[in-house]
Amino acid sequence: MKKILKYAAILPAIAIAFSGCKKAVDLSAYTSVPADQAFSTAAKCETTLNGIYDAAQSGAYTDGTLRGYPFGAANIAQGDCRGEDVINIAAFYQITYQATYNSTSANCEAHWNGLYALINKANDGIAGFRQAGNTAVLTTAVSAQYEAESRFLRAMAHHELMLMWARPYRDGNGGLTGIPYRDFAVKTIADANQIRNLPRDIADTVYRRILRDLDFCETNLSATPPRGNADRPVRATKAAAIALKMRVKLHMGDWAGVITEGNKLIPATITPLTPSSFTSPIGGHALTAAPDGPFISNATNTESIFSVRNNNIDAPNVNGGLAAMLGAANLGGRGLVAVSPIIWNNTGWRCDDTRRTLLYGFGTNANNGTSLFTTKYRDYVTRGDYAPQIRYAEVLLMQAEAEARVSGTVSQRAIDLLNCVRNRAIPSPATNQYVAANFATPVDLVKGILLERRIEFLMEGKRWGDIHRLSQDADYTTNGIPAKAANGASGTAIYGCGNSYTPGQAAIAYSDYRFLWPIPNPEIVSNPIVVQNPGY
Repeated sequence: MKKILKYAAILPAIAIAFSGCKKAVDLSAYTSVPADQAFSTAAKCETTLNGIYDAAQSGAYTDGTLRGYPFGAANIAQGDCRGEDVINIAAFYQITYQATYNSTSANCEAHWNGLYALINKANDGIAGFRQAGNTAVLTTAVSAQYEAESRFLRAMAHHELMLMWARPYRDGNGGLTGIPYRDFAVKTIADANQIRNLPRDIADTVYRRILRDLDFCETNLSATPPRGNADRPVRATKAAAIALKMRVKLHMGDWAGVITEGNKLIPATITPLTPSSFTSPIGGHALTAAPDGPFISNATNTESIFSVRNNNIDAPNVNGGLAAMLGAANLGGRGLVAVSPIIWNNTGWRCDDTRRTLLYGFGTNANNGTSLFTTKYRDYVTRGDYAPQIRYAEVLLMQAEAEARVSGTVSQRAIDLLNCVRNRAIPSPATNQYVAANFATPVDLVKGILLERRIEFLMEGKRWGDIHRLSQDADYTTNGIPAKAANGASGTAIYGCGNSYTPGQAAIAYSDYRFLWPIPNPEIVSNPIVVQNPGY
């Protein structure tokens, strides 16, 4: 049994692979179901599906505690700590921040294990829901819906693995080594032996399989959550599948593909001055009127397309809570990850941008100093903030970037899409919004869109994804892991809108082996066909 667990990327417990009952939770949603009964009734199928979503919320750390892996607080904190726009304050994410990880680093291992544990649950669910449809336990439509939700999570997990452990798609045009793509569940010794013969696929193979999953999702997911606002935005929908396809194609450099997908979610006519007045043709998504709208009401707002649910009856422990990890200590957080002056002082971020005051503030850090923290996540007591994964703002900015790249000129459509996101945060947008004269070339316009992404998604874990995908783009690359503030840097003096700032931690070149994470040693030992990343 120990070998089986290792071959499954150290899955927490195959014997209860479809139990969502990993902590004290609402039994109506997460009652433990024995594996041989998981698909025996419609009710048990739904509980099993809840368990798959639960695996995305908080997986086991190497010490067995449940934290924000693979798509909770740890995912968001590490996605930003790999970049330059935050400061790691204490030891919690120091290895990630300073790129001192090795094949035994717990943060890397827990992320790998959590992703493959989610994939394993999704794979077992896919097979089980098909069987339930074939035996009339579920209707054909519900069977396909549940399978599609599972495949959405499988696609998202495989893409996250590619961002952390593989060189970007555009390096070698998909021809470099990716990660092992798993489309079957590991439940028996025979399954475990099959894993031993599963190598790392090339990047193109992984990306094509991800897109195949998402095409299936688009066809079979509902346009709105199955239970309406009760499940918004924590169940995968048609819009979520399309938006994730946009993200995947953005990483592939398929700008035309991004536009094709984005046109399904964005009306032909948009109104940059009143961005909340137009909605997506699929799912009815719209920007909230103010930039803090998605965080004030993270369960029901129109902007959030897909988030990972936390609430007062099913929340991770303090080490997995978003407000705990990213919030100021004087407010109830731990003060572990602060905003960096590298982005805060950036002259391209207007000093009167309301995001500065609505979503950030000074507070006490883990070392009893003063740092700038986000207030996007506000539930310091029950840790019920949802982990945002896809927002309508991202859809608009992905489309803007793709439009700007393919137009050959300074695209007005791209400017309008950029303004939709930015205008709600700046005063007098009618006179302060971007116009074509602000951008001398299309390259300048793309740079403006990329800066807006850094500002809009700060403290949402998206910075590393952009560093990774842009590494092969001469006009926009950071040339590797950017220079950062020194680990633990704090004090109000380092912050000032428009002020100069000298990073204290040196950059790491793209060619350096540390640009990638090491595959965890237990995986290498158990699965010798999986080749370690060079340098580790």
